[in-house]
Amino acid sequence: MHSHKIRRIDDRIVSINKSHVRPIKRGKAGANVEFGAKISASVVNGFVFVDRISWDNFNECTNLKDQIKAYKKRFGFYPGSVHTDQIYRNRDNRRYSKKYKMRLSDPKLGCPPKQTEENRDKIKALIKLACQDEIDLIAIKGKFGQAKRRYSLNRIMTKLNDTSKTAIVMFFLVLING
Repeated sequence: MHSHKIRRIDDRIVSINKSHVRPIKRGKAGANVEFGAKISASVVNGFVFVDRISWDNFNECTNLKDQIKAYKKRFGFYPGSVHTDQIYRNRDNRRYSKKYKMRLSDPKLGCPPKQTEENRDKIKALIKLACQDEIDLIAIKGKFGQAKRRYSLNRIMTKLNDTSKTAIVMFFLVLING
């Protein structure tokens, strides 16, 4: 690094035991850097589908289209609505969901509309829908919380990449019946 005047090394080894694990910069309180897999999962009718497991850092919002395509492949049609965290609600994903007539969970981009006598009922309905979207989003957040706290997803002891991925998928499989 010194001789080439660089500050970054791709795929550097940070653990002799688990050479596939990479540091992920999170910026959360208490831990700036985390080690482990980033998991993209979805919940449909109580069943958890693990769509992507990666040891490298990636931006989740770029993964939404792939998750929607996986849903279509699984069920034969696009979902009517997609409930996501705010990071997924960018312009590109909104365009994609609009193209295939899916509703991306609220809130919309931009300033909220000003309430008047004419649109009061419409705004109340939008607020109620946004609250329901947040309630529906609790399902996937709850599955991750349950996997970490009850099934030790945050303490995977397997050594190899493939066995670690298998262990992660098994955690979510157990969640269905647990």
